Amino acid sequence: MASLGDRGPLAAFIASSVLAGGNAVCVRFTNRELAPLWGAGLRFALAAVLLVALMLARRLPFPRGRKLGGAVVFGLLNFAGAFAFAYYALERLQAGLGQTILALTPLATLLLAVAQRQEGLRWASIAGAGIAVVGVAVISGPSIGHAVPVLSLLASLGAVLCFGEATVVARRFRSVDPITMNAVGMTAGAIALILGAVIARNPIELPQRGATWAALAYLVPVGSVVVFVLFLYVVRRWGASRAAYGFVLIPPVTVVVSWWLLDEPVTRSLVIGGLLVLAGVYVGALRPAAAEAVKEAPTTSR
Repeated sequence: MASLGDRGPLAAFIASSVLAGGNAVCVRFTNRELAPLWGAGLRFALAAVLLVALMLARRLPFPRGRKLGGAVVFGLLNFAGAFAFAYYALERLQAGLGQTILALTPLATLLLAVAQRQEGLRWASIAGAGIAVVGVAVISGPSIGHAVPVLSLLASLGAVLCFGEATVVARRFRSVDPITMNAVGMTAGAIALILGAVIARNPIELPQRGATWAALAYLVPVGSVVVFVLFLYVVRRWGASRAAYGFVLIPPVTVVVSWWLLDEPVTRSLVIGGLLVLAGVYVGALRPAAAEAVKEAPTTSR
């Protein structure tokens, strides 16, 4: 595709979205045994250990000053804030509505980037986000109920804002290596999540079931380390709002993985909604005009 030039970011974008699609299925298994905040904290704590080891192996410098602060803020937003809000929301919010709200992340990221003068406003990106949201809503439609708890809805929107602002922060501090940014960020996020689990009186215990360990074996090295390193690589090359379109590719992938592993049916709504999602991603992130707009947008690197 001419708009993408270097195929590395496109490959990373697709890979991170596809691999992240398996995360939700694995989280279903961990949530059957582990309390949500503790489960998320354990996941990111183990991933942080791997990332720190990778930092040391590659002799990457530890960030200092504003870069260290940026990595910590990224982690508190992307791992602690977003996942705490999401887990709370999904305790009472039906999964279909939750996925549809999460699909607002590219739009929220664009508006946050524009407000902070990191990118210019692009109507094609707004249109693409709208098409993608409709696609996710079509996919999730059968599981969307009528009763919507207000606090759960607000928590879900809080997760969207946290993911969006975290992506903007990552773009602002894009001079920090993705491995380093995630190592520091996941450490900060894991500490905050575990403290939250203690405050919420979640049971702090290691898994006993083989299925839980198997899920963590995917969530830690692949669903956390690989996915978020690839994601930040895309953020560095494409910009915040374009990279955030990975969030709308995740629900269709999750449904396909669920069909493969859990024998959940593939319906007409999945096919139609999936095509709409792909159309929205193309309009908002992949077409030539979108790529050029991000290149011309004023950004700051610290």
